[in-house]
Amino acid sequence: MKKLIISICCMIAFASCSTQKDLYSWYDSEEATYNYTKRGTDELLVKAMEQYEKVIAKQKGTRGVVPPGVNAEYGYLLFKAGKKEEGLSLLKAEIEAYPESEKFISRIINQLEK
Repeated sequence: MKKLIISICCMIAFASCSTQKDLYSWYDSEEATYNYTKRGTDELLVKAMEQYEKVIAKQKGTRGVVPPGVNAEYGYLLFKAGKKEEGLSLLKAEIEAYPESEKFISRIINQLEK
């Protein structure tokens, strides 16, 4: 009986040591956005947009959905790059995915549509 209890305790201890999978896959989008924000070149804008496309298309996180804010950030960059309809649709997709962002994103949409 004592060996059984010790075995169970060891199994529980080893099971709790496993690593957790991230909720979202970011694919270095933060670094690309930071570099674009810091320097503002067209080349860095393209790199940032490519990273956002990757985050949206290849989400491997536990939740399997686009991380909060990614649709909004990418939509804003698209809008700035002249792809206004695509940008607005991504901003609206952010509201659909994360309804709590509606007030904030709606203000951004209203400012961009002026």
